[in-house]
Amino acid sequence: MGTHRTSGEDPFSEDPFSEDPFAEEAVEARRELVREIAAGGDLQDPAWRSAFEDVPRHLFVPYFHIGVIGGYERLSCEDPDPARRRRWLEGAYLDRPLATRVRDRELVSSASQPSLMAAMLHALELRDGESVLEIGAGTGYNAALLAHRLGDERVTTIDLDEDITRAARAHLAAAGFHPVVVTGDGAAGCPGRAPFDAIVATCAVPSVPPAWLAQCRPGARVLAPLSTGLIRLRVRDEGHAEGRFLHTSAFFVPLRGGAAREPVVRTGGLPRHATENELFRFLLTLTAGSLDPYEAYSLWQRERRPARERFGVTVSGGHQWAWLDDPEGPYLWPLGTAA
Repeated sequence: MGTHRTSGEDPFSEDPFSEDPFAEEAVEARRELVREIAAGGDLQDPAWRSAFEDVPRHLFVPYFHIGVIGGYERLSCEDPDPARRRRWLEGAYLDRPLATRVRDRELVSSASQPSLMAAMLHALELRDGESVLEIGAGTGYNAALLAHRLGDERVTTIDLDEDITRAARAHLAAAGFHPVVVTGDGAAGCPGRAPFDAIVATCAVPSVPPAWLAQCRPGARVLAPLSTGLIRLRVRDEGHAEGRFLHTSAFFVPLRGGAAREPVVRTGGLPRHATENELFRFLLTLTAGSLDPYEAYSLWQRERRPARERFGVTVSGGHQWAWLDDPEGPYLWPLGTAA
């Protein structure tokens, strides 16, 4: 399976111009991944299909962790066992998320599921010449896809953890991309690179950080994981944005930094058929701290188990709230500090 390398934990970061020993085998694996994503209805835009066909995901995940009983199993491109190296390369091109950093058995960073990434990138509605800020650098793979589409100079990615940004920068260079990689609090955005035409978060937020809107041009799009869903906002100006959730579910590592924290969700006493339902869990999280769980359950029944796309978020005048069907009511719930 290609030449085995033993120097260093991240071999692809040592020399961006060194020959990739896995390149040939990765080509077909990448084609198969693209075919699978396209078959699911994503990658209809030729520009994004080209990005997924060209950007080598394995360069961004030289190792990853698979959950096993009692912890995680680590797979690496440097494993001395050829069979385990093959499992690593195959795993890099499966349509699934990959745990990339684990500390004290806690997941710190992950590589998102490629099909979900494709759906998010499509939802950004990016056009040539636009600039984008990514919150959560991760492995750097998503920034590489963005840079393939827009060009290095129009992509900024930020992460709180210096180890993550250092590795992302190295992975990007190994793949031939050089967007701006910043170490900092993603909740504060990146004012030195503003204004942006789009902001995309690859980490979950309990509400929309105000700094993001202040760094957007009028008409910009903001896409972020919120309450196990993906909210897409259209920015009118720095004080107002509004939009609906996409239909898909989304589970991401929470944003670190900033003052906001994920709400506590209580399910005690609720029927199991409700607590095990993904759409009800979405509603329960969205209304945590605003609605009693039994009130949320009554609403869920009364509205015939509403899908995610019936819900939306409005940010205006220093306040933000979620809503069902209509931003003016009758069903409204404050988000974040507005509560």
